Amino acid sequence: MKNIDVTSVPDEYKRAVEKRLQGTITEVSYSVRNYINSSRQLVVYQNTCDEEAGRETVQGNAIIKKCNVYLPAGYDKNDKATKYNVLYLLHGVGGDRYEWLYGSGNGDGNFIICNIFDNLIAKGYIEPLVIVFPDGRSSYDWTDSSFNAEGTNMLGFYYFDYELRYDLIPFIESQYNTYANIKDISSQSIIYNRLHRSIAGLSMGGMQALNLIIGGYRCDSTVYTGTRNGWSNGLDATVLAPGMGDLFAYVGAFSNAPTSSDGKVLGASIASSWVHKLSLLYITCGDADGIASKDGYAKAIVGLTETAGDNLENYYQVIIKDGVHDFNVWNNGAYNFVRLCFRKMEGVNKYVKIIES
Repeated sequence: MKNIDVTSVPDEYKRAVEKRLQGTITEVSYSVRNYINSSRQLVVYQNTCDEEAGRETVQGNAIIKKCNVYLPAGYDKNDKATKYNVLYLLHGVGGDRYEWLYGSGNGDGNFIICNIFDNLIAKGYIEPLVIVFPDGRSSYDWTDSSFNAEGTNMLGFYYFDYELRYDLIPFIESQYNTYANIKDISSQSIIYNRLHRSIAGLSMGGMQALNLIIGGYRCDSTVYTGTRNGWSNGLDATVLAPGMGDLFAYVGAFSNAPTSSDGKVLGASIASSWVHKLSLLYITCGDADGIASKDGYAKAIVGLTETAGDNLENYYQVIIKDGVHDFNVWNNGAYNFVRLCFRKMEGVNKYVKIIES
């Protein structure tokens, strides 16, 4: 299928489809064995060296976390023959697994973000898919949504990749009828599976998509690092995350937070760390965003494509005119990103677009 035009979300897509075509949202619990504990250690279940993690790793008891899961209309858990792609949508620094739902707005008594996906599926523009809304703090106090640079809840944002790889993805792919099966680690299966997973996030979640999935720096409180950065949020970079190119082919960052790594660092990770090419990178921000546009988005795009080289197949850099740090930008991001995922796109596409807000 050819590349699509990036556009604003049509107003009709914010309205609910008829009931029989609506997907469902369910909150589910799962076990997490990889998280930051009260001593700021990384609890791990598998072999992980301290040097790679950038902190002491220990064993510990599992904790129980929750996420929300969108299942498309007609999903039947007993129909094992029908498989689904999966999209993971990450929230911001003060949010949780409900931010995308309640924050996106309400249309006809339904979450607008769900209306958008329902309409895209009902109109045949995308395949029916499973969407996971995680809580992105991999810490023992993961329910604490306060902003505290010294908090373990904040540190948990920068170690979410361990939970994602070893806990959440295995849970989702064991419970739902997905194309991908993380338990199959043959080389051919890895190539196949990553083409059926995508991930994107807003603000802090956008940082996670860049730093943890592509491969940028983890951060910690300057109280513990003993260093100083140009940011005014009390955080500084520590060690590079290895990236998750073996699991994801499509990455989106919407108004990515200031602690996002710069474009040359991200591009170098794509060029050197990804055995398989990054099929799609979609970065968007409002040009009037006082939080992300200068320190997050602008920094992350400089030198990215030049450094990534041929390992970046499709790149969309989308500026929302008069857009600020809100769901007008993020709903547009999700709408366009999901339309680009799970499609065959030919050739390299370096695409810069300005959308009227």
